Amino acid sequence: MRKLSEEKLAAERERLELMKSYERQYEDSVLVCGIDEAGRGPLAGPVVAGAVILPRDCEILFLNDSKKLSEKRREELFLEIQEKAVSFAVGVVGPERIDEINILQATYEAMRLAVSQITSVPQVLLNDAVTIPGLDIPQVPIIKGDAKSVSIAAGSIMAKVTRDHMMAEYDKLFPEYGFAKHKGYGTAAHIAALKEIGPCAIHRRSFIRNFVD
Repeated sequence: MRKLSEEKLAAERERLELMKSYERQYEDSVLVCGIDEAGRGPLAGPVVAGAVILPRDCEILFLNDSKKLSEKRREELFLEIQEKAVSFAVGVVGPERIDEINILQATYEAMRLAVSQITSVPQVLLNDAVTIPGLDIPQVPIIKGDAKSVSIAAGSIMAKVTRDHMMAEYDKLFPEYGFAKHKGYGTAAHIAALKEIGPCAIHRRSFIRNFVD
């Protein structure tokens, strides 16, 4: 990671302090967990949720919405979050389940799975935009929360990088679709391959009806 000038380091720390405003609404003894998902929109692969509890005094430079970060930066932060977090977990729901219960319900299921696997039980959940059904933990939905809360941003990165790694592995099994490059999203190349070859085991049938006979 490149070294920052004192001015840029100060600006980055000021940005991160603003992203801790939601967490600071709770006492230090309260475990606050940030939750976000990756993979709601793709034509193939799972939806993945990340749940992260960070220490209150934790500093992770460049922590942000995973979509605003380069792949290299996400990979670096993925490791740093695991090193510094009080607890973290991911929940994965596959394409068959997505087709069975729809993507919104599958996203909620992935989030519940992530929360259930957190080793330190949180007292408050900060969620990116949604309220998760079926949980008895107080929840705070925050619109664009992955850019406003360090905890949600960390969850966003855990979900995104975990899913990217999974899609890279799927690419080895189904190399003709280019999953390692587009991660299952509906790019022109992916749709062309889908029309020519047909779907594989990880395609979401409910998402690809317009592209296959």
